[in-house]
Amino acid sequence: MGHQEEMLTLGAFEEAYERVRRVTAETKLLYSEIFSTQCGNRVYFKPENMQKTGAYKIRGAYYKISRLSQEERERGLVTASAGNHAQGVAYAAKSFGCKAVIVMPTTTPLIKVNRTKSYGAEVILHGDVYDESAAYARKLSEEEGLTFIHPFDDPTVATGQGTIAMEIIQELPLVEYILVPVGGGGLAAGVSTLAKLLNPKIRVIGVEPAGAACLKASLEKNEVVTLPKVDTIADGTAVKTPGATIFPYLKENLDEIITVEDKELIVAFLDMVENHKMIVENSGLLTAAALKHLDVKGKKVVAVLSGGNMDVITMASVVQLGLIRRDRIFTVSVLLPDKPGALVKVAAVIAEAQGNIIKLEHNQFVNTNRNAAVKLTITMEAFGTEHKQQIIKALYDEGYQPNTEDINL
Repeated sequence: MGHQEEMLTLGAFEEAYERVRRVTAETKLLYSEIFSTQCGNRVYFKPENMQKTGAYKIRGAYYKISRLSQEERERGLVTASAGNHAQGVAYAAKSFGCKAVIVMPTTTPLIKVNRTKSYGAEVILHGDVYDESAAYARKLSEEEGLTFIHPFDDPTVATGQGTIAMEIIQELPLVEYILVPVGGGGLAAGVSTLAKLLNPKIRVIGVEPAGAACLKASLEKNEVVTLPKVDTIADGTAVKTPGATIFPYLKENLDEIITVEDKELIVAFLDMVENHKMIVENSGLLTAAALKHLDVKGKKVVAVLSGGNMDVITMASVVQLGLIRRDRIFTVSVLLPDKPGALVKVAAVIAEAQGNIIKLEHNQFVNTNRNAAVKLTITMEAFGTEHKQQIIKALYDEGYQPNTEDINL
């Protein structure tokens, strides 16, 4: 049984790399023309969204479980996770033929719950957020003697995650920047530590959601800080407290933290789907969205896309929000005289301008003045901002006074 202090060393990373290769899929770097053009660097993606179980988490889970003693495995494993670590542990436990109990927040998307069960794990839904699930998993570990596998605050798990850096540097030896998402910091600790061991010149940047920037807050205070609350659509990185055990590695090896707003993730999702035909979950898109915040040009940059487990309902709402943000869908309201044919005239103006109406709301009770008595709210599709402005101008030119409104789809 290896001791913790032997972890996050070159030897440990090498061992982890050899072991993890038994179960991982190859996720070769993908050069991105479109993202390179957008940010002025040479951008490559490390598509861990294509990894087995849909995320990089299988690496740390498998390596950790491979290093447990037979007795520790036979007792059964327990962990807490909002999804990706759960599937990693379940898959790895199945590989080693041991029992796994996974505690997930009650808000976990159904697809993640079902996938975790499909690998043979027992799933318990408990708590509203990860931190509550984790406390319950700890309790089960103590009461039932199960071996606890922490999703990020464990040097062995972090070493397994760091194998990503080994693969990046093998494939792109002259990489200059590596961007990694940060939730609790396990991936960032592993990747930054190994990258610096192999080439201290590589700059490693952690990317957090603005609504859950626990590592940024901790680095500023120079100690582990717990946020009062987290609020982000990036559910996989919605963590209040970074790992205390791995914090020294993060402090030493990360060069910078970039924070990304939720609205930027929505745009990145559409860019990724349209240009690379890839589904990447919100947390995995942090690094893609952060590319625009890099204040360098002409560098070789690898952005780690950490996972792709997103349920279809979330996907649908992100696509819809993305279309609204890009002015591909918008709403205007106009006041019309309450007389026959008025609606047809407005529709004709929009049709002439090549707008495509998807929803109409007709309210006759806004005004007692019959010449401006009907409020018509029109939701329509356009080709983008310029086209939207053309449609609004066409309505103005025909004597309507269009007001743009918030969309209520």
